[in-house]
Amino acid sequence: MYENELKALKKAGRFRERKVFDVTLDDLASNDYLGLSRNKKQFKKAVKLMDEYTIKSPKASMLVNGYHPIHRIFEREMATEHGFEEGLVVGSGFLANMALIEALVRKGDMLFMDESYHASGVMASQLLGDRVVTFRHNDVEDLREKLEAYPAKRQIIAVEGVYSMGGDLCKKEIFTLADEVEALMIVDEAHSAGVLGLNLLGIFEYYGITINERHIKMGTLGKAYGSYGAYILASEHIITFLVNRAKPIIYSTAPSVFDTALAYVNMKHISKHATEYSQKILERQMLVRQELGVECYSLIVPMEMPNNEHTQLVQEGLMEQGYLVGAIRQPTVSTPIMRVILNVEIPLSKIRHVLALIKHNASEY
Repeated sequence: MYENELKALKKAGRFRERKVFDVTLDDLASNDYLGLSRNKKQFKKAVKLMDEYTIKSPKASMLVNGYHPIHRIFEREMATEHGFEEGLVVGSGFLANMALIEALVRKGDMLFMDESYHASGVMASQLLGDRVVTFRHNDVEDLREKLEAYPAKRQIIAVEGVYSMGGDLCKKEIFTLADEVEALMIVDEAHSAGVLGLNLLGIFEYYGITINERHIKMGTLGKAYGSYGAYILASEHIITFLVNRAKPIIYSTAPSVFDTALAYVNMKHISKHATEYSQKILERQMLVRQELGVECYSLIVPMEMPNNEHTQLVQEGLMEQGYLVGAIRQPTVSTPIMRVILNVEIPLSKIRHVLALIKHNASEY
């Protein structure tokens, strides 16, 4: 029924498929930044926490009777740790972005979204019609001009702390501009929480930004936190509004209780070992500067490839060497890249080897 479309995808080098990769490969592809997905000790802590409660699954929407004590414990402590009034656990990062954008941008409001914002936010923005304006990636002046050109009841800016494909940070000046015009800010910290800041709390801590009532932080639990799900942190007023208006929260089964428990114990673990993790992160960032001559401020290193086909060939060659690296192709990115994740549990010698191999393959094309 869709044979022609699939043939076209294959011809363009854009065909995707699910694969079960060899677990013995060194993982430099996933967003498991701190290597917690393999930590058996943390897994056992989560199991022990679950054993304290009779009910083990969410059963229903959080607004019916799927709201579990573990959900509440996680929300409260996550909010406190990050300096926000209130928290809300959500089924996934995709659902969190859908919930925020669909619910918060009301009649008379305008959303200003970075052009490199995650696909979940872009999809949600398509529900808004003419209430959304896209600004050039990390371009403060373009954002300023568009804020002036589109006055609104509420102006809402959507950015990412660390952009998932480029690994670059949202400019601090965007936060300053948001305060200047009193705009709300949705900050997707999926790739920055657990990576940036002395306590690994993300972009707000990294820039030393004081949290205010217009700041909204969301992030995922399936990356640095080594679990699955997502969270939203904001003022008590905004969280209450989301509980009453956000469809992905009202009509979805509550998030997995075990995954929330695992994220909770991992959050506590990261907080306790932040200094150790920060040192490992800095070592890997310095290695990238030495080997590639570029600055790295996150744990994402994009290395450009000439085309989709070559990107896949490089990935296959790296797997033969024992490494799994993400081959990101068009249309996800404008230019194909090998996306190297500087997993802190992978030795520096192996990361150096991977960077050298990719650099060599790109230059030899």
